[in-house]
This record gives sequence, C-alpha cells and structure tokens, in this order.
Amino acid sequence: MSKFKTAAIFSSNMVLQREKPVLIFGEGENGDVVKAEIDGITASAKVRGEKWQLQLPPHKAGSGYTLKVTCGDCEKVFTNVVYGEVWLAGGQSNMELELQNCAEKEALTTDKDPDVRFYYTQKKSFKEKDFLECEEKSGWTEFSAENAKCWSAVGYFFAREVAEKLGVTVGIIGCNWGGSSASCWMSRESLEKDSDTNEYLMDIKRHAEGKTPAEVEAEWEKYWSDIAEWNRKVGEFYQNNPFGTWEECLGYAGPMLYPGPPSEFNPMSATVLYRSMIQRVCPYTLKGFIYYQGESDDQRPKTYYKLFSGLIGLWRKDWGDDSLPFLFVQLPMHRYKADPDFKNWCHIREAQMKVYNTVKNTGIAVALDKGQFDEIHPTHKLPIGHRLALQALYGVYGLDNLEEEAFGPMYKDCLYGENEIELRFDHCRGFKIDGEPKGFEIAGEDKEFKSAEVKIEGDRILVSSSEVREPLYVRYNWTNYAEVTVFGENGLPLAPFRTSVNDEKGEL
Repeated sequence: MSKFKTAAIFSSNMVLQREKPVLIFGEGENGDVVKAEIDGITASAKVRGEKWQLQLPPHKAGSGYTLKVTCGDCEKVFTNVVYGEVWLAGGQSNMELELQNCAEKEALTTDKDPDVRFYYTQKKSFKEKDFLECEEKSGWTEFSAENAKCWSAVGYFFAREVAEKLGVTVGIIGCNWGGSSASCWMSRESLEKDSDTNEYLMDIKRHAEGKTPAEVEAEWEKYWSDIAEWNRKVGEFYQNNPFGTWEECLGYAGPMLYPGPPSEFNPMSATVLYRSMIQRVCPYTLKGFIYYQGESDDQRPKTYYKLFSGLIGLWRKDWGDDSLPFLFVQLPMHRYKADPDFKNWCHIREAQMKVYNTVKNTGIAVALDKGQFDEIHPTHKLPIGHRLALQALYGVYGLDNLEEEAFGPMYKDCLYGENEIELRFDHCRGFKIDGEPKGFEIAGEDKEFKSAEVKIEGDRILVSSSEVREPLYVRYNWTNYAEVTVFGENGLPLAPFRTSVNDEKGEL
C-alpha cells in the first residue's frame, strides 16, 4: 500500500500565495517521484526520508484552478484553488475567539461573498489517539454563515479588509489555542538557548521528577477527566447564578484545575502546540503572520521579550524566510476585579513594543483602549482586525497613503526642564482627549511616582507635579487596567510607555 499523501492543509478551496514560489509537501515511499501540476505549470521531486517537497514557480492572483499531485498510480486532485494572500493567525484565546461569539457577529449574515477562506489547524496534541484521523478530515472552507461561525473573529476582520483593499482572496490559517503561553508554540532547541526561556522546559522536568512515564501519563488522564467534571460544574453554576462571582463559582465547583500538570501530554505545556499544530502546517507558503498573545505569560513578564522575539525568529527560520512580516497586537487594558494591580501586563506591553522597535519587519496594533475590566476576552474584535490590517496595508503592502491611519502616537524621547518634562512622540500630529488626560505619572530621583499635571501643546505633552521638584522619570498608563483618554488625531490610542526601562523600583 502506497505511503503517498499530501499534508492535510492541501485541500480543495485552498488559497495559494500569489507571486511567490509555492511549496507543496507531504509523505511517501523513499525514492518515489511526486509531480504537481496547476494551470499548465508542473514541478516534481523525489521522496527522501519518507518526506517530499516540491516547488511551483510564482503565479499571479487568480481563481478557478485545479491542482493535481501524483505519485505513480496515486493522484490527489484539489479543485476551486485560488492564488491570493495567505496569513497565519497565531496566539491564544483572543485570536481564537470565534466570529459567532464576537460583538460584530452580524457579519455572518450581513457580509455577502467576502473574498476570505479559512483553514483551521486542529486543536489536538499528538497524544490523542484520533489525531491523524481527524487531521485528514480538515480542509479549507469558503465563507458562509455556517462555515465562518467558528473562524477567528480577529483573523476574519483582518482578512476581509485586506481582501477588499487589494482585490484578491485572502486565506487565513488558524493556528491558535486559548490559554497558551508563547513557549507552547516553540521548539525545545529554541527554548534551551537562554536560561530564562529554558524555565518553561524546567517546569515539565521538575514536575516529572520521581515519576515514571506511565505515572505522568496517568496523571494527565486523571486531570482530563477531572477538568471535564469541573467545567460541567462551572457551567451549571453560571446557568443558575448568571451574576455570581468567580469566588462563589469556585466554592461550588471546587478549586481551579486549569491548566493542569505540565507535561508533554498537556497542550498548555512548552513545545506541545509547536509540534502538534505549527509543524503540521509549516512550511505552507504564506505572506506573513498575525498574532495575539501574551496574557498567559504574565507570570514571567520580564522574560517575555526573549520569549516573543525567539518565537518570531523560530517561525521565520522554519518557513525559510527571516524577513516574513510578523504583525501582532499589544495587550489591552485588563484586570480581574479580585486581583490587585500586579503591573505584570505593563511589562508584557513594554516587551511587545520593544519587539516592534528592535525586530525587523514587525508591526504592532496598539489596543490599549480595547480592554475590558474583569473580562479577559473583550468581544469587540473588528477594531483589532482593522488595526492589524492597517499595519499590513501600510507596512507590508506599501500603501503609503495609509501611514497617518496606521499608527497612533508612540513615545520617542523627552526633554528635561526645570520643573517639568517635555514628552515627544513619533506618529503624532496632535492629540484628541476623551475627557481629561489621565494616566501620566512623574518621579524624581527617589523614583516615587506621583500623578502628573498635563499640558498638551500640539504634538508635545508637558508633565509636572508640585510634589516633584526635580523630575527625572515619566510613565504613562503603567497599570494593568485604567481608563484610556489620550488618542492621536486619527483615533488610535497613545501607546503606554515609561521613559526609563531600567527603573524597577516598586515593580512587581
């Protein structure tokens, strides 16, 4: 029986990346020859190490094609294939949040034939017995109210806008899982490179100490059973107590069990989703990545720059292109009612801005104003998709007329006066204030921050305080959650910042 197969991501209705060499890949018998043909163009390759990969030459945008892939007497035929733009939508729950559950879900019925298609990488770990069987049933889908209801809302709104502006089909590869750390999406080798990121691997190692592999697996199976019952009780509680508090819910359902024991069985553990999701679609030819994640790494926020920049480098290396665009969302405001202001999300946001400033071909969608108090999953996803689309249309596709729309003000530098500090900004043509300008704090040598008095003069902001005679430091919205009132003239929020990233006094 032939071992020949194409990777599951190749299916009818697929979107192939236009104007780039396209890789087709799969598995087969060593030595066999695989051939592919589309629109009169052919390519071939030999199977080596039971893997094969061939390359089709660049092709302009277009639709209605048939791709045939053959190996001996075996033939795979994929119809309704289009050439357009392909983006991978990665991250955790806010990228995962489905179109049917977002505030703008009416798009499911009001949108008429948007030129968007979707492939969802299945959410399974390799350890699940039906992994391969379910993967073989996956495939690309076209838009319909039924098909699209489970699509990523952020991914969809991003793709819809890019498709409209460019006049081509946009395909989204959904590759996300709620609650996942960036470490889940990285290889062991990439995490081992640094002692800080290696801690994510050490979590697994420390947990397994003194246990046999069978005991580790049994522990996971028990957790999987226990969490199902716990989730049932949580659902039951809120069905009967829709306005109940989280503390009351835990009193009914028992202590929170999520995310479970760290191990190679747990999708929320380091490297697991990289192996079971990313590597299953890599190296499908694409234009770039959009990414919304960081919430689950707030336990180690000061490691996030290393973690996130390492992820970007790894994915680009795996796709064989160290310049692939990587567009991401800077975390919005958020704090649970029961939590103090740990300020850990401040460090995540700062790391994300540092990645934007130091890693080439990245784009940042500042979303500070789109958070929600006591809710980690704000449902308004259209603005997030729009801001990512602006980053793509300006930064990737070069639509120069969108520069003023794509960015809100970002801190550049400051000038020190006798009793005040003048703040200067990039991408700033002036400010719009919603009520009063809030969130500015100022400190002197003692680094004890006080609420600042604010004067706005054109594209500059002057801050001072009667309590700080010789000011040295300023920070803006250095908090997990607060009201956002300062915006650029285009309506995008001023990005959070602090003037000295080495100031750690009082942090965490």
